[in-house]
Amino acid sequence: MNRFKNLHIWKRSIALATEIYGITSKFPPDEKFGLCAQIRRCVVSISSNIAEGAGRNTKKDFNRFLSIAYGSLYELETQLTIAANLDYLNNSEKEILSDEITELQKMVYSFSKTLH
Repeated sequence: MNRFKNLHIWKRSIALATEIYGITSKFPPDEKFGLCAQIRRCVVSISSNIAEGAGRNTKKDFNRFLSIAYGSLYELETQLTIAANLDYLNNSEKEILSDEITELQKMVYSFSKTLH
């Protein structure tokens, strides 16, 4: 039970979500229900899918949810690129987040390979 809380990929995805919430809180008010909400839903889905997959009975099921989390990381990277293009993120924030996302993508991919 709750073995997902011991997973490094889950902990890193929670840290990423916390960071994203802080950054998106500075987005323009008119983005509250637009890009800001979309980014937040996306980043929350990453850790949520890792946790849900860990709660499944088979490695195959777990891998399916890791695949969804992996895809969400690419979705998040795209949304942050849009935010940067709109000047909602500065170059430093974009670079740091991009590096974190890339690292987490590698971690999720590697972890999923251990389940085969």
